[in-house]
Amino acid sequence: RHWHRFDTAYLLMAGLATPLVISVHSVVSLDFAIGNTPGWHSTIFPPYFVGGALFSGFAMALTLCIPLRAVFGLRAFITARHLDNIAKLMLVCCLIVTYSYLIEIFMAFYSADPYTIAMTMNRVQGPYAPLYWSVVLCNVGVPQALWFAHVRASPLSLFMIAIVVNIGMWLERFMIIVVSLHRDFLPSAWGMFYPTFWDLATLAGSIGCFALLFLLFLRFLPAISIAEMRKLARRMPRRA
Repeated sequence: RHWHRFDTAYLLMAGLATPLVISVHSVVSLDFAIGNTPGWHSTIFPPYFVGGALFSGFAMALTLCIPLRAVFGLRAFITARHLDNIAKLMLVCCLIVTYSYLIEIFMAFYSADPYTIAMTMNRVQGPYAPLYWSVVLCNVGVPQALWFAHVRASPLSLFMIAIVVNIGMWLERFMIIVVSLHRDFLPSAWGMFYPTFWDLATLAGSIGCFALLFLLFLRFLPAISIAEMRKLARRMPRRA
């Protein structure tokens, strides 16, 4: 009876978490969309942000579980089938993000708004153009390798693709904020952003803090849910 209640609560929490993820990223994206800044004032931002969050989330899941699987010998629990399914989901999210990129460019020219067109051309040809094309390469080009089954069957290949996607999604956030702000309606307010030592130190510190908390979690808490292992133990044949 207790396990039945636990499974029911587990399912309900999963059902509540899904709309929560969608609503959180939609609200965050609308904070940008209600602004009049070129590059932000777009109704495509809510699905754009949700798709990007799922894309980077699956990439981060691969980034964490593949080393965890190799170091702690969890290949019997995190199987090749799990990695293959995550890779397929990441490919689907890649197509959603790619569609969002194309629609963003199309709507800029379809709207005939000179400021939005100028912002789009500034992304493609301006001083931050290498950043834009790096985003396209990392988030659109590299994940296309996931169409091939032998790539999805290689943990090393999946890990490298996941790292590239994480870098690309970080650069995308940087592009959305910086490239839209460094040239707005007033030419007198135009300028370039160059990260200082403290900017880079804050970024490195945030990555280090996350890594520390993740390692502490592995040290003091079960890496895999015991309740899920209970179900797996039922299916495994008992040894004499």
